[in-house]
Amino acid sequence: MDLYTVTGIIYSKFDIASFLADCLSRGGVQEVTLGCGFGAATVSLMWILTCARRNFMIFFATFRYSRIVVMLSLRFPDLVFVLALVLPSISVFAESAEEKGLAIAQEANRRDDGWVDSKVNLEMVLKNAKGDESRRRMRLRNLEVENDGDKSLTIFDTPADIKGTGLLSFSHKVEPDDQWLNLPALKRVKRIASKNKSGPFVGSEFAFEDLSSQEVEKYKYRYLRDEVLDGQETFVIERYPVDKYSGYTRQIAWVDKEHYRMLKVDYFDRKNSLLKTLHSTNYQKYLGEFWRPGSMVMYNHQTKRSTELHWQDYEFSTGLKDSDFTRNSLQRAR
Repeated sequence: MDLYTVTGIIYSKFDIASFLADCLSRGGVQEVTLGCGFGAATVSLMWILTCARRNFMIFFATFRYSRIVVMLSLRFPDLVFVLALVLPSISVFAESAEEKGLAIAQEANRRDDGWVDSKVNLEMVLKNAKGDESRRRMRLRNLEVENDGDKSLTIFDTPADIKGTGLLSFSHKVEPDDQWLNLPALKRVKRIASKNKSGPFVGSEFAFEDLSSQEVEKYKYRYLRDEVLDGQETFVIERYPVDKYSGYTRQIAWVDKEHYRMLKVDYFDRKNSLLKTLHSTNYQKYLGEFWRPGSMVMYNHQTKRSTELHWQDYEFSTGLKDSDFTRNSLQRAR
């Protein structure tokens, strides 16, 4: 048998019927085995067919990903050939909207894994419905935690009346997040109760829950559609918070297809009315792989107020450790 002819049939057409007919019509072939699989994909159906003196088996498996590995075994009277082919972008079974939404979120999370820790300076600009502005400057420290959510510490430097105010957050994948707010004027550290995390952070349009790391497990997902946003091809997915105390019933997110960056998020309140929209722009790549926005704007459709965050001077892998993210470090931070 001509192996190159078989390879051509499989790769260019993936026509199993023609392939089997061709194999069985050739006098030297004693047995043909064709198996499809991806990783540990479970075999859901197996047929064993007999045709004269030549046997062949076809294995059908359920696939979720975009590549299929085809294993081909050709048994001759004295030799056995095994051929492995990789076929890109063949969909065996349709992917549900929930599965696709989750897969997009998981891929975005995978691409942002491994930055270890970071430091960044921010300017916060608050605008009321009349357009009046107030500005605040702060520092943010982050630490990746293996098999759990990230830790973060935010400290305000200006204006003077809130200098030293800080927020310590321990995000979790499944359990409710832990958050503490340091209020120097009152000389106390206040724990933020789970049921209060939908409240505004120091008068901004960002809620406390918006400031925790957005772990995949915090939501259930559904793919909605593809859409062009500001000239960029995006996936549009809907996500539903798992936390019963969340201030949102659902969120709609626009994720760019090339780099899996979150470009826009619509937030719907507990009455399922559009509450806020977040736009993230001016992305830059750090360490050759991690994308971070230069600006974020959260606009409240109901109050007409907005909060801008402008990010500056990113640093990564700076040597931060767990001891830098404690209640004592929150109180000491200046």
